[in-house]
Amino acid sequence: MRVAKVITLSDEERAAITRWSRGRSTPARLVLRAKIVLAAAEGRENKDIAQSLACTRRTVGEWRNRFAEFRLQGIEKDAPRGGRTPKTRARFEAEILRRTTQEMPPNATQWSTRTLANALGCNDTLVQRVWKDNGLKPHRMKSFKVSNDPQFAEKLVDVVGLYLDPPEHALVLSCDEKSQIQALDRTQKSLPMFPGRLKTLTHDYKRNGTTTLFAAIELAAGKIIADCMPRHRHQEWIRFLKKIDAQTPPGLDLHLIVDNYATHKHPKVKAWLKRHKRFHIHFIPTSSSWLNVIERWFRDITVNRIRNGVFKSVEQLEQAIQDYINHHNANPKSFVWTKKAKDILEKVARARASLN
Repeated sequence: MRVAKVITLSDEERAAITRWSRGRSTPARLVLRAKIVLAAAEGRENKDIAQSLACTRRTVGEWRNRFAEFRLQGIEKDAPRGGRTPKTRARFEAEILRRTTQEMPPNATQWSTRTLANALGCNDTLVQRVWKDNGLKPHRMKSFKVSNDPQFAEKLVDVVGLYLDPPEHALVLSCDEKSQIQALDRTQKSLPMFPGRLKTLTHDYKRNGTTTLFAAIELAAGKIIADCMPRHRHQEWIRFLKKIDAQTPPGLDLHLIVDNYATHKHPKVKAWLKRHKRFHIHFIPTSSSWLNVIERWFRDITVNRIRNGVFKSVEQLEQAIQDYINHHNANPKSFVWTKKAKDILEKVARARASLN
């Protein structure tokens, strides 16, 4: 008489198997196996488990034994299957990988499964399997930009030093302008969200003008100083500097982190800064907007308030922006930078080595 193997789970195994049995994105086959093992660990017989999970006793016994022998790996990964070696794949795989990674089709920027299959004289399903097994996705691309600023290291160390160790009796502010924010109205009335239905928004729109948002985030407290202006010339930048001057304690030095936009280096701006000694400007390296913390906040206001908004005038857009700022400043949070300059420089060096 056959006796089912006794299953005893450790705390780590039980946590992993429970997670698999409840995971919404877990493959169905793994969910079933996890439920079988959990039921077996409760001491239930194979026939009872099979009946409750609507599967066969043979299936329950197979995965009970697999777990008893190989533990978590036994049910997570499928066992190698028998059968002859696929000769077609062996004949085409190397050429599929070579063409995918080293050549371009004559009339496109990347291969599709069908165009590559036609070029090689094989089945497009074979191409898809080879791509999947080798992690190739020709239709997708990641964007990047490595700064070519000759003073990259010096500027990086300067800015990261302000983030990690701000000077005493001073405020550090990350500043920039978000230009050409459009007040967009939709051509038809939108429908609200409903259970089982997404909110609707017409793909076309009516332009009602633009505004430029000047903003600075005070890193220690997380407070936003901002102003909306119709243009973004040096005159508007000086006006915004005056606003920063008025809204910060007069006895503190101000260290402003800004990008290399020409407006920030205008002669009249430099003359204004000479007359206001407490302002100290720190430029980030070119093509390094990720180093300017205010860009993170610009992303938040874009996603949360601007992108899906409907604005019938510039005034309505500016009021929405101001309301968002007021809400943020009612409960601001300080920003904590954790990445050291040394780690960033090493990563950049690896990127440059890969490009070269």
